[in-house]
Amino acid sequence: MRKLVIIGSGPAGLTAAIYAARADLAPLVVEGIQPGGQLTITTEVENYPGLGAGYHFFDLDQARAALAAEEAPEEGIYGPPMMDLFRAQSKKFGAEHMEYSMVTSVDFSVHPFKITIDETLEEEAESIIIATGASARFLGLENEQKLMGFGVSACATCDGSFFRDKEVVVVGGGDTAMEEANFLTKFCTRVTLVHRRDAFRASRIMQDRVLKNPKVDVIWNSQVTDVHTETGKEVVAVTLEDTQTGESTHFPTGGLFVAIGHTPNTKVFEGKLDLDPSGYMIVDQNVLTSVPGVFAAGDVADTRYRQAITAAGLGCMSALEAERWLEAREG
Repeated sequence: MRKLVIIGSGPAGLTAAIYAARADLAPLVVEGIQPGGQLTITTEVENYPGLGAGYHFFDLDQARAALAAEEAPEEGIYGPPMMDLFRAQSKKFGAEHMEYSMVTSVDFSVHPFKITIDETLEEEAESIIIATGASARFLGLENEQKLMGFGVSACATCDGSFFRDKEVVVVGGGDTAMEEANFLTKFCTRVTLVHRRDAFRASRIMQDRVLKNPKVDVIWNSQVTDVHTETGKEVVAVTLEDTQTGESTHFPTGGLFVAIGHTPNTKVFEGKLDLDPSGYMIVDQNVLTSVPGVFAAGDVADTRYRQAITAAGLGCMSALEAERWLEAREG
């Protein structure tokens, strides 16, 4: 029987693993089919403290010398090696990892909790941390996936600064799309918001902010049907199709932001834990779910921020709370 099983391996899950392993809980990390989470489809990461400016020093004197000389490398760390660092640190302290494995069923009605991995392997655990994240919804275009991180993004907060002085397209009509469009005007010369209907579904205040922003144009009754590139490393244009006439046009742009929402990865937990109407985990201030001993951290429970740094912070909280919960039971 395990003291702790962590389901998920993004910043939340791996941070939880680091803290739990250092607390001698010997956690098992079930990494999922995309080890590292959404950061593995991200190119440069500039906004994670200590890793975002290209400073990857493990020698304090070397780091101080570079900082004093203002020798900041031009690039930050890329998402996949960043998560490799997280994983290596977790393993260093004794966490056990199951790569490319999925939790396919759970039973939280009994204690120890029971989980099934890859439909065949059964494990028992005294406590569980769920860090399965959320997946951005995409348009389903072939080039859209090929160009993820190379001109196509689902997170303006993460990637907006890479599009400085460019014209970009944002797809969507909800609050997320409004937030993305407004945020991108800090960096981009022009933001074109493409919506498939003739009215936004976003809240009135968010609509007003966008429609009053002089750097935002809106193209109504249109959808993006293709993304174009010249070298495979950038976006140069999209194809727009009029949803009423079917007419297609070639629309030059330097980037495409898909802002049509996220889907929390909680299907396996439906009926087992309390979820909100959108499927996100409902947790209290101590990241505890509706079942004592089961905690949730990161984007699976975060509908607002969805950043690597906030996910890592919630992962830390979940590990500390799991440790305290286990200690209370033993005491």
